[in-house]
Amino acid sequence: MISAIVLINAEVDRIPEVAEAIAELEGVSEVYSVAGDADLIALVRVRAHEDLHDVIAGRLNKVQGVTGTNTHIAFRTYSKHDLEAAFSLGLDGD
Repeated sequence: MISAIVLINAEVDRIPEVAEAIAELEGVSEVYSVAGDADLIALVRVRAHEDLHDVIAGRLNKVQGVTGTNTHIAFRTYSKHDLEAAFSLGLDGD
């Protein structure tokens, strides 16, 4: 699985509609409304690098109200949930 974090700038008066439209795209797992340099952040998860182009350049960038994107491709994913499972010894605390 390939993950990408997409920082999205949108027309200010359309942010909720843009977020909802992006969240409906296949390959987009989550969309966050954020403060900072971007208006929205989308998490994209696909099976192949070529699919990133289809999702981001082919569909996400074409959502009405999107004014720009900045994509970061993840090399590795670190998660508290994953780390707890990896280091678990199977003890239930008794």
